[in-house]
Amino acid sequence: MKLTCSRNVLSSAFQIVGSVVPTRTPKEILRNVKLTLTEGRATLLGTDQEVGIRYEIPDVETDSVGEVLLPTQRVNAILREVQDDQISLEVNEDALWIRSSQSEFRLSVEDAAEFPSVASFEDEDYYLIGGKSLKQAIQRTIFATDVESTRYALGGVLMEVDAEKLTLAATDSRRLAVCHTTCKAHGNVSEEIGQPVIPAKAMSLIERSIDNDDEDVKIAIHQNEILVQSGQSTIYARLVEGRFPRYQDVIPGEYTSKIDLVVGPFLSAVRQAMIVTNEESRGVDFGFDDGTLTLTSVGQDVGSSKIALPISYDGEAVIVTFDPKYVQEFLRVLDSAGPVSLNLVDGNSAAVFKADENYTYVVMPLSRDD
Repeated sequence: MKLTCSRNVLSSAFQIVGSVVPTRTPKEILRNVKLTLTEGRATLLGTDQEVGIRYEIPDVETDSVGEVLLPTQRVNAILREVQDDQISLEVNEDALWIRSSQSEFRLSVEDAAEFPSVASFEDEDYYLIGGKSLKQAIQRTIFATDVESTRYALGGVLMEVDAEKLTLAATDSRRLAVCHTTCKAHGNVSEEIGQPVIPAKAMSLIERSIDNDDEDVKIAIHQNEILVQSGQSTIYARLVEGRFPRYQDVIPGEYTSKIDLVVGPFLSAVRQAMIVTNEESRGVDFGFDDGTLTLTSVGQDVGSSKIALPISYDGEAVIVTFDPKYVQEFLRVLDSAGPVSLNLVDGNSAAVFKADENYTYVVMPLSRDD
């Protein structure tokens, strides 16, 4: 079995597929990426048995068929360090050879037949979402998941979908991110799929796999799994078990104050205020009064800071205490020149940030002794 292809193309594909490979697993075979050659087409497969990916590698030169397991860390290092434009792989009964014009590597191989299968996209009924829109929606929600939570549903992203609208929502119980975008149905999609929760690892993989913003992404949702086809990638994920919170209930319906801000200057001020915070005193006071936002922070055994930012606000004075990390993570997924509004009920109730009509971010303020 032999193939020759662009090193850059193979390296890019290998990094995407390799991101699903588990670093710790009782099944050592899962620490590999599987390469298959059929009918002149090369495919990389990776899985941790909860999330899997198939990636078609374009423009390979081969007249072979076969399969081989590629040890992820070593092959990644080879592809990163070798500088040639072209690279070749050759497999015989007991070894894998990787060659470039000036380098040659011989690696031991395992039995590829023992590698678990990864589902391909065979569905005729699915949803279509624009690549750019889906990528943005994932970026605007995934950071709010809680992958460490014992409440498993918080470790994924809720997906609500119908024939016209896709909604993604994520929460770690202290903040909530909700993003809407348009979609369309193809075929006879079932309306009885409920509200699937997709693992954060799978959502990150989907976002990375979208390399053409103008291409539609196909999503097929089943009872216990989801399949996503994006460009050369097909991603499989087992759905997260557990009940996702009813997120609509935590978004206030009315506000007493609306403060308009610009993302870039606001983010800069938040980052400055974070400098003297620590785990023991992570709260920053956001004071709004007479055309000025004042951010005040005091870090125990660290110091203090006070940052003033001119804003267009002439309402009643209000102070609300946030964990600045939560505000920063929201702002950095936005266009720095774009507008953002902060909607407040009072200093102790859920605060609602809005970047546009399709993106809502809710943060619970910290109490003064948090």
